[in-house]
Amino acid sequence: MTNRRLGYAALLAALVPMASLIAGPAEAQRRGSGRAAPQEQQQQIPSAQQEKSFPVGASWAASSLNGKPISDRRATFLIDANLRGTGFGGCNTFSAAAYPLRQQGLAVGPLALTKRACEKGLLDFERAYLTALRAARSWDLVDGKLIVKGAAGELRFDRGL
Repeated sequence: MTNRRLGYAALLAALVPMASLIAGPAEAQRRGSGRAAPQEQQQQIPSAQQEKSFPVGASWAASSLNGKPISDRRATFLIDANLRGTGFGGCNTFSAAAYPLRQQGLAVGPLALTKRACEKGLLDFERAYLTALRAARSWDLVDGKLIVKGAAGELRFDRGL
């Protein structure tokens, strides 16, 4: 039993100086160690930013695709409470499973869309829009705008009606 008590005493003696370093200089002074913690340890560790919540149920209208403004086309996106993404791609309506993930991740797809016939320019835009949406990996809200980024580019959305 004596050896075990000596072991605990040695462990406690080793932990007390470490506790004063962790507690900071004010606590160290109170405990009487007299040693101040290094400058790095005196600084407060910033608290993690609160994770943003995806605006489920909000309707969004695309305003730019890969940095190019979308003024002559109409494209929309919405994720409902059942995690169903729906919208309009410029020619066809679409739906897909859409999952806002932790740390502002986003998974969309596979897409199901109508098969309307449209002019080639509109179909090309729709293909680029839906490809960027399907390849989405992250999202953010900046100044009231939804930004969706992925391997196929970046989409920016304004709040829709």
